[in-house]
Amino acid sequence: MAAAYACVARDGMARLTVEDIAREAGVARATVYRAFPGGRDELVSAAVAHAVGDFFAGLRADIGEVHDVATLLERGLVAGRRRLDQHAVLQRSLRDEGDRIVPELASVVPVVLDALRAELAARLAGERLRPGVEVDEAADLVARLTLSLISSPGGWDMDDPGAVRRLVRGQLLAGVVDFDAGAAG
Repeated sequence: MAAAYACVARDGMARLTVEDIAREAGVARATVYRAFPGGRDELVSAAVAHAVGDFFAGLRADIGEVHDVATLLERGLVAGRRRLDQHAVLQRSLRDEGDRIVPELASVVPVVLDALRAELAARLAGERLRPGVEVDEAADLVARLTLSLISSPGGWDMDDPGAVRRLVRGQLLAGVVDFDAGAAG
């Protein structure tokens, strides 16, 4: 997978071949096919999934230890947007080969969404929620909105901590978490 990623980084997805990947990995083509019987397509899918996993592992490290859902989202939005902007291979792939990379990314989004939804549900369970808010429904909504904001922040300045705080507390979590009740208690 690392060899496939290196080849994509160097040459792009359109020019990627199993032979190039094998050469980059220092193995025979047959070895690649034994590990990935589906060939190039299977290997590309696995490499993209692995790169997305690395992205989110790095994001988790960037966020650090947090004790509340609002801080998790504030740090996650800032770090996630920064990581996307600075990911040279992804940016080049989106610019030059969007028709190839977007379907690969779309195939891993459900896994990412499930993981984020589970994390948010666990965090929201420890928060004082507004009346009528169901944890699982709120986690699903916030997870979807968060991924959307990381990829396309609209008019929000993700480099401005005050703006991100207002976004998270005044928009993203405003209908979910009862921040006033926490201050009164």
